[in-house]
Amino acid sequence: MPGRMIQGAAGYLPLLRLDKKAIRGALGWSGLGGGGKGHRAVAGWDEDALTMAIEAARALEGAAPARLTFASTSAPFLDRSQAAIAVEALNLARETETIDVSGTRRCAVSALRRALENGAGDEIIIAGEKRLARPGSAQSADWGDGGGSVRVGDGKGVARLLGAASVNADLLDVYTTSARRMPYASEERFVRDQAVAEIYAPALGAALSAAGLNGGDIKWAVVPEPVGGTYAAVAKALKLTAPNLCTEIAAAAGELGAAMPLFGLALALERAMPGDRILLAGFGNGCDALVLEMTGQATSKATQALIDQGAVLDNYGRFLNLTGNIDLEWGPRSEVNQKTSASVLLRHGRDMHGFIGGRDERGNVQFPKTPIPVSPDHRGPETYEDIRLADAPAKVLSITADRLNFTPDPPFYFGLIQFENGARVAMEMCDLERGAPAVGDAMRMRFRIKAIDRQRDFRTYFWKAAPAERPALPVEMK
Repeated sequence: MPGRMIQGAAGYLPLLRLDKKAIRGALGWSGLGGGGKGHRAVAGWDEDALTMAIEAARALEGAAPARLTFASTSAPFLDRSQAAIAVEALNLARETETIDVSGTRRCAVSALRRALENGAGDEIIIAGEKRLARPGSAQSADWGDGGGSVRVGDGKGVARLLGAASVNADLLDVYTTSARRMPYASEERFVRDQAVAEIYAPALGAALSAAGLNGGDIKWAVVPEPVGGTYAAVAKALKLTAPNLCTEIAAAAGELGAAMPLFGLALALERAMPGDRILLAGFGNGCDALVLEMTGQATSKATQALIDQGAVLDNYGRFLNLTGNIDLEWGPRSEVNQKTSASVLLRHGRDMHGFIGGRDERGNVQFPKTPIPVSPDHRGPETYEDIRLADAPAKVLSITADRLNFTPDPPFYFGLIQFENGARVAMEMCDLERGAPAVGDAMRMRFRIKAIDRQRDFRTYFWKAAPAERPALPVEMK
C-alpha cells in the first residue's frame, strides 16, 4: 500500500554478556562448546521473550498503535496471548487489535511485510527470544537473548518498502519440539549450502528484482545466518557488497532468533543516510525478504548503545543457572507456594502489568490503589486518577541486599523507591551487577517476571527498579 512507512525501530539486550572463553574454560576438556570467540547476551532469571519484547517496544516513539503483534519462537505460554499482556504493560487501550505469531524464526519479518503491504493505521511489531539449548551445543554458545521492535504507519517515516519476496522451503537447519524442548541441528555444511542455493539466493534475488535493483545497490544488509559463512556465500552469488549487520550483532550478543531482524533493522536505521537501501531478511523454513529505502534519518543511537553497554559474565555455573540448565537445591525457602489467583489477575492485572497507581482527591499518588487512600487524614473511600509509574522518574530511598529470602540469582535486592510524582513503593531491584546503588541514585522501571510458580509452571509479571544508566563494556569486549 502506498504511504505505508517504517516510522522507527528499536532493540533490547539484557545486561549480562557471557564471554565465550568461559565456555571454553569450563568445557575445554570435552572438546565441546565452540571456539571460545565472541560473546552472547544472557537474560536474567526474571526475563523472558515477552519481557524483552516489551522493553524493546518501550524504546519506540509515537502515539499508541491500533494494532500490536508479538513474535517469538520461545514464548513462555502456548495458549495465553502474550500480545494481550503487552497491551497492558504498555498501557495501550484494551480495544487494541492484537496477534501472536510464532512457528518460525522469520515470523517477525513476515508480520512486518504484512503491515507494510496490507496494514492500516499505526502498528507495532515486537519480538523477543530466550531459547533453551543443551550445554555444550553450538546453540548454547551462539544463541543470544534479546528483543526488537518496529513501528509501521501511514505518511511520513524513515524508510519505505521498495520490493519484497518470499520463498518457502522446509530446510531443517534446526528444530525444537514442544515435547523435547531442546533444539536439534543438522550438519553445518549442508545447512549453509542449501540455505544459499534453495532459500536465500532465490528470495533475496526476487526481492531485489521486485525493487528494480541489483546487489551493488544495497548499502546495508540485515541477513541472519543459520551457520557461519552463509552471508559471504549469498553475497558472492548476488554481488552484494553491503556489510551484514547480523554478523556484527551475533559476535557481540549472539543470534537473536525472531528478534534478530528487528534488532538489526534498528541498528541499520541508526547508521543509514537518506537514499540508502537496506536488505532485510527473515530466515526459517524459508525466507521473507524486504528491500527498504531510507527516506529520513534517525537521530537516536540507542541500539548501538545496547551493544556497547553491559556487564561481563565469566562464571559458567551461573550461566547454566540463568539458562535453566541446572536445578540447584535452594532449600525450604524456595518452596513457598506462589499460586496466582485467576480472579485477582483479571481484577488487578491491568494495574499490575501497566504499573498504574492512583492520585487521590488531595493529590497524593500511591500504588496500589487501596479502597481508602493511605494518607492519614483520609476517612473513607475516594476515587483515584490513574497515574502510570512505569515511566516516571524515580530514585532509591532505601535498599537491602538479602541472602535469606529466596531468589534464583542471589542476593535479593529490595527497598523503597521514591517517584518524582510523590509515590513511594517497596520494590525489588534488578541489574545490579556493579553492586547496590546508593540512596538518591536514579532508577528506571523494567518489566520483569515477579515470581514463578514451579508447581504449576506459571509466571507472574510486575515491574522492578534498575539503575538508570548501564555500565560500558570493557574495551576488549567491543
